[in-house]
Amino acid sequence: MALDTEKIIEDLKGASILELNDLVKAIEDEFGVSAAAPVAAAGAAGAGAEKTEFDVELTDVGQEKVKVIKVVRDITGLGLKDSKDLVDGAPKNVKEGVSEDEANDIKAKLEEVGATVTLK
Repeated sequence: MALDTEKIIEDLKGASILELNDLVKAIEDEFGVSAAAPVAAAGAAGAGAEKTEFDVELTDVGQEKVKVIKVVRDITGLGLKDSKDLVDGAPKNVKEGVSEDEANDIKAKLEEVGATVTLK
């Protein structure tokens, strides 16, 4: 008995989502397979990729808290109270999802006024 591939495809096109779901379950049960994508393979593919987005975390304020607040305010565009709250809450992210160049620039500005910064 040869498979009629075109007929099978036509039958599948006419099937409802519920019918297709039942078909997948039946095939999994009959042949002992799973239609789920292998998670380990997807994770391994992304593991070798170079990081392109960084989070800048203010780890420690240092001795010049007022200067750090001014720099945070300049970097983030936050108001004075929000900038102060961010600095007081350290360790806290100042910016998230920025390029490596921007992250290094922010880090340099904050370290210049005595803060400790970590790039993640």
